[in-house]
Amino acid sequence: MDFLEILKAIFYGIVEGITEWLPISSTGHLILLERFIKMNVSEDFMNMFRVVIQLGAIMAVVVIYWKQIWFMDFHGFKSKPTFKKDILNLWGKILVACVPAAVIGVFFDDFFEAVFYNEVCVSIALIVFGIAFIVIETLNKRKTVKAEGVADITYKLALLIGVFQLIAAIFPGTSRSGATIVGALLLGVSRAAAADFTFFLAIPVMFGASLLKIVKYGLAFTVQEFIVLAVAMVVAYVVSMVVIKLLLKFIKKHDFKVFGWYRIVLGVLVLLIFFLA
Repeated sequence: MDFLEILKAIFYGIVEGITEWLPISSTGHLILLERFIKMNVSEDFMNMFRVVIQLGAIMAVVVIYWKQIWFMDFHGFKSKPTFKKDILNLWGKILVACVPAAVIGVFFDDFFEAVFYNEVCVSIALIVFGIAFIVIETLNKRKTVKAEGVADITYKLALLIGVFQLIAAIFPGTSRSGATIVGALLLGVSRAAAADFTFFLAIPVMFGASLLKIVKYGLAFTVQEFIVLAVAMVVAYVVSMVVIKLLLKFIKKHDFKVFGWYRIVLGVLVLLIFFLA
């Protein structure tokens, strides 16, 4: 087992854990990372790795939000479990929001990856959505909030947020969390509720995307590939636990403009590296 590959997996896990939840595009950062730290694996494994590593990050959401997303109460072995109607209703909205991206992802995932997964497209998406964050947050100060909390998000709003998530499914570099947050803000959802709903929405989306990638890749992992993937996922989980809690504290006092400026700078940097390489 090559110890250097383990170190690389740790770096990838750190980057994934930080960038998955901040609206700054984990894809853009992983592309930059791959420029400087290349893993000694096949291209097919790397395509699967970029997606499945997210399972580590999503487990952090499950742990942090367990009480808000688990819909059953158990009252002993002899008693039937009771269902929490409000949480079941939340999951209904989450699944409705997943429909647009799920339909497109199943049928066109390989096509979009082949066409748009490159430095130029990612850079453009980073810059465009960076500008969108700044503009929307400026306009949002004068806008009436329609949904203060996640419970205030209707099924119609959930579906519309899902359409914005579809943009991220098509264009890498948009940032799944960035697209859903921008969409939610435009639709009148508060920043806190937009962030929470984005975290919840990530659970089925990431599990589904990871399952699709694993099925396409097959289960023929070498020992080294399995260890590399497992290490990266564990690191992504640990880092995500910290990042999510910090982000929730941050949005209570600040808007998302700083992430907009960061995205623009990163987009320009990726373009410079691409054209000067």
